[in-house]
Amino acid sequence: MPVTTLHRPAHRDALAHLEDAFRRGDLITAFGRCRVEYDGRASSSLGPGDRLLLLKPDGSALVHTDEGRTPVNWQPPGCDHFASVRDGRLRVRSVRRSPEELLDVRFDRVHHLVTYDVTDSDDLDLYGSEADLKEHVLANPERIVPGFEPTATERETDAGPMDVFGEDADGRPVVVELKRRRVGPDAVGQLRRYVDALGRELGDGVEIRGVLVAPSVTDRAATLIEREGLEFVALDPATGRPPDDAPAE
Repeated sequence: MPVTTLHRPAHRDALAHLEDAFRRGDLITAFGRCRVEYDGRASSSLGPGDRLLLLKPDGSALVHTDEGRTPVNWQPPGCDHFASVRDGRLRVRSVRRSPEELLDVRFDRVHHLVTYDVTDSDDLDLYGSEADLKEHVLANPERIVPGFEPTATERETDAGPMDVFGEDADGRPVVVELKRRRVGPDAVGQLRRYVDALGRELGDGVEIRGVLVAPSVTDRAATLIEREGLEFVALDPATGRPPDDAPAE
């Protein structure tokens, strides 16, 4: 598991490191002197103090002090994380869209910043891996696009192997990229590279559909999907169904 640690980084160095970690979907811990503001269903404010900020790849955020086991502020999964440097402080924001909530942490000093490329296979594979998701897609291809017929898995391109390749009902090539957890712009970029590689192989004039399949995507990823003319399908890797589509009793 790759781990990167910065000790007392300058704010600009911390910012660059955070932005890279957000793109990769890393687990992040930041400890330092900070102020915390929350605005949403209520409002709260914490003055200067040494606190630990934990940012998870699922979009959750937690602020801990040196007392107690529960965070003093938190955001649930599904939020988007942003960072910037303003007025001599490193600002980290966790934004929830519905309902609208904002957790705003402003560091005067960062003592310690660590990012972890986490793959918790023992737990996550138990409840649904990319291999499980692939099996669901092959068994229920209509959940990707109407009339989808898979013809190959791990089909090679000059950008690497595609997870699933096939054709839609109109005979258009379809590239499917599978992810087992919430993803950001990096996953969209990966799908774009596969689509472009297949376009170079098949020649100009061939319309190729690119479909990203994951439980959810960040707002930045959703914007990029639309801009690039790609598609997104939300499926739970454990069930192969849309996350909110529970099987009938």
